[in-house]
Amino acid sequence: MDSVRDILGPGDLSPIIADIRATGATSLPAIAKELNSRGIVTARGGVWHASSVRNLLGRLGASG
Repeated sequence: MDSVRDILGPGDLSPIIADIRATGATSLPAIAKELNSRGIVTARGGVWHASSVRNLLGRLGASG
């Protein structure tokens, strides 16, 4: 495995997002910052932005 991206799909991020929200980071920019600080890359290997978190939450059926 070369990176976290190799093992995480969108559904696998759901518990990570829940954990991040539990720490008090609930805004889209705060979630993006935390994903980046944990070294979790987007599906295309990039960094997270508020818009990419919004898109992920939409795919997961979560409310952003």
